[in-house]
Amino acid sequence: MRILLFLGLFFFSTLFANEALSEDLNESSAQYEQKVLYLSYEKIPQRVIQGEVFPITIKTLSTIRDYIDVSYELVGERGLKVLNQTPYREEKSKYIYDTFYFSATASDVRLPDFKASLIDGRNIYYKTTTLTGQTLNVITLNPTKNFSQIIADSFELIDYKTTTYDNEHNIVIFVARAFNADLNALHLNGVFKQGVESLSGNHKESKVTYYAVIDKKIEDFTFSYFNLHTNNFSLISIPIIVDDDSVTTQSDLKPTDQSKERLKVIIAASIVFLGLLLFVWRRKFIYILLVLLPLAYIAFIIVPSKDVCINTGTNIYLLPVHNGTIFETTKGIQRFQKEGSIKGFVKVKLENERIGWVEDENICSY
Repeated sequence: MRILLFLGLFFFSTLFANEALSEDLNESSAQYEQKVLYLSYEKIPQRVIQGEVFPITIKTLSTIRDYIDVSYELVGERGLKVLNQTPYREEKSKYIYDTFYFSATASDVRLPDFKASLIDGRNIYYKTTTLTGQTLNVITLNPTKNFSQIIADSFELIDYKTTTYDNEHNIVIFVARAFNADLNALHLNGVFKQGVESLSGNHKESKVTYYAVIDKKIEDFTFSYFNLHTNNFSLISIPIIVDDDSVTTQSDLKPTDQSKERLKVIIAASIVFLGLLLFVWRRKFIYILLVLLPLAYIAFIIVPSKDVCINTGTNIYLLPVHNGTIFETTKGIQRFQKEGSIKGFVKVKLENERIGWVEDENICSY
């Protein structure tokens, strides 16, 4: 009898436990299926130009007040480059405005599907809300021959410099600032070599240091970009004035400040002059020492070393920029004519009158 009573109690307790578990699972499933985010496009451009950077803003409403974040997954785009996976966010009243930037890379463009998920920190998973991507009207430009592939609100030169590259070419280095542009797309036509030396900022405002190796016959180097404000091509012109001084296009490239060195030379020369006057007046040998020491210093400062020893496997850079463009690597210990120096780099002349830059740490002793 006791055995039957025990079995009966066990049966009913198991039944109630299964029903409770089923209710918990149903409740969890209901929470998972609950839609708490509502998405819509705030604004879609009527048309975009192939190569243009443009924003898409998503307007989001959450039915859950206390949450940590809204995360997105972008899938299914076509003819686009996504420039920021994490949106720029602005909250107004009960709405969230999330802005993504894209660059149109083809003539056939479809926006991605925006899959939004709510994160509330309570380990409750809500239903993902998807805003379906739309196709956009894309215009393809008929560019001029010297088009640089840059489409921007504005593109302006900050500084530029031209130096000798070799017997047949000059190298133009320029710094430019652009607004609402993808400077990674910058490409110049009709040049021997080209490339980015540094790039900073983002698509809203960016700054580039760029080099182009051009024919020595070119007296005025020009290229164009498409101005979104004027809806036309704008011309950029760089007059070619060859300067043998070191490159001065940005803070990393500025030569060492010579003002202090010049002041030291002036002081030393003054001491030499004073020493000579005293020697002529007093006829004492000690004044000769007063002349010789500053003269030696002046000679050390003014007379540069004629050549420099470079270690095996040394990278020779096009510009004095760390991680810049390498155009040659020494296969053995070599000696080059020294042309000058800036902080961290020595300027050397290679064969065919080419100019390169070597890091100080690769200079060897004789």
